[in-house]
Amino acid sequence: MGFQVTTTDGICHLVMDHPPVNALTVAGWFELADLLTAAGRDPEVGVVILSAAGKGFNAGVDIKEMQNTEGFDALIGANRGCAAAFGAIYDCEVPVICVVHDFVLGGGIGLMGNSDIIVAAEGTTIGLPEVKQGALGAATHLARLVPPHRMRQMVYTAEPIDVSMLHAWGSVAEVVPRDEVIPTAERIARSITQHSRLVIRAAKESLNAIDPVDVKRSYRMEQGFTFELNLSGVSDEARDAFVEKRAPSHER
Repeated sequence: MGFQVTTTDGICHLVMDHPPVNALTVAGWFELADLLTAAGRDPEVGVVILSAAGKGFNAGVDIKEMQNTEGFDALIGANRGCAAAFGAIYDCEVPVICVVHDFVLGGGIGLMGNSDIIVAAEGTTIGLPEVKQGALGAATHLARLVPPHRMRQMVYTAEPIDVSMLHAWGSVAEVVPRDEVIPTAERIARSITQHSRLVIRAAKESLNAIDPVDVKRSYRMEQGFTFELNLSGVSDEARDAFVEKRAPSHER
């Protein structure tokens, strides 16, 4: 369990392996950020392929860890850890190809939305269930994947959509059977690594420089509203209900 990192012919495979659904702990988010940063700084690496083992690509933060920790340390840690991991993908010195399967939820949207290229397995669904947990976040990254009004609907309803819709919008490069996602990502990666490492790294930096939205500042703004909701008490009740597998009380 944890992370697996291998590099061959300029392609770095970074695999998340956190059963049962690849929900990351606070430490896990920071470790992922460090691994992404290190991979990008490795002069032998031309592309990073980020994928996951087991069930689902990523189910966001480990809510059980958060509810089993006294005070707000886990909450603050999860928010900072997510920001670090999302930022590490965005700032990675080489392109990051995100390979998704089964489902992408919450923090997984942040990873997916900040990546450069996406390959998905057929039947994959993506969603932001944050409002169910009394939280907000990663709409910044969802907005990089879907049109504005669809993004709003997904945030308000917490309902997922099939990745085939993203392929139709051009956000996802290819949707293929599950056993073909890694070979497909490797094919795209080889089409990148055939070019000068220096040129590709400059291209990544330049593309980030012309982005119309500052993703770090935008996500930080979202986090501020999440902290307000936590102070109100509604978030704790929603997370307790999730852990206890019951319906939350909606007194507010």
